[in-house]
Amino acid sequence: MSVILNSGEISRALRRISHEILEKNHGPENLLLLGIPTRGAYLSRRIAGAISEIEKINLESGTLDITMYRDDLRLKAPRTLLPTNIPGGSIDGRDVVLIDDVFFSGRTIRAALDALNELGRPKSVQLAVLIDRGHRELPIRADFVGKNIPTAKEESVRVHLSEIDSIDEVLIEGSSQ
Repeated sequence: MSVILNSGEISRALRRISHEILEKNHGPENLLLLGIPTRGAYLSRRIAGAISEIEKINLESGTLDITMYRDDLRLKAPRTLLPTNIPGGSIDGRDVVLIDDVFFSGRTIRAALDALNELGRPKSVQLAVLIDRGHRELPIRADFVGKNIPTAKEESVRVHLSEIDSIDEVLIEGSSQ
């Protein structure tokens, strides 16, 4: 097991992503940040905080529960449904930025797009991820990436965030373990 990102590197990556989101969207006016639980929700709050600080505004972030849209739902143990929270109440006409911790096959994001489709019609949908580890199974790409980490399929990437894990770090666990 090795540390890929430490606390300072995670903070810098999220700050850079925040600036890139602002640049691409020409400011924060129409932005809606939606984190995918669990860790994506915390990353979304951090990015909203950074954008709020940069722009001297109060940008809220929300969450998007994708549980019922997953294609592996019947293969996994039952999960607790988490509330979807949309600041402002609607996604219609907004620039939605989905935020997740690790981008792998693309199936989580496909589920998120299906969930969004049921909520309304955004102006645009973008994707921000802390880690892109490759191995896409669907033609989906991230617009904003904290760090690209080439991995073997057998390897595992673990994101620890202080809000739930008491430490900020990204670890990679090798296939030999």
